[in-house]
Amino acid sequence: MKEDKDGQLNIEIDEQTALGVYSNLAVVNHSNSEFVLDFINVMPGMPKAKVRSRIIVTPEHAKRLLRALQENISKYEKEYGDVKEQTNTIKINPIGQA
Repeated sequence: MKEDKDGQLNIEIDEQTALGVYSNLAVVNHSNSEFVLDFINVMPGMPKAKVRSRIIVTPEHAKRLLRALQENISKYEKEYGDVKEQTNTIKINPIGQA
């Protein structure tokens, strides 16, 4: 990451990271100094799932992330319609949590 003379941040991403990691479940925990977001890919019929990615952020950054998600979901719904939420039937049994 570099900041240019106009104060804009140039962000680079390598090819592997750009591919991303699929997640259909997120678990959020927090302490007084950080939020931990675990992204998981749950496969149908499988009793076990692994955390695919863990992101740790400050409370301030978590709030900025929340706002960014809210703004983007609002834009998405204006273009494509309401996102329907399904009832979560998965019971989570965290093993080896930090």
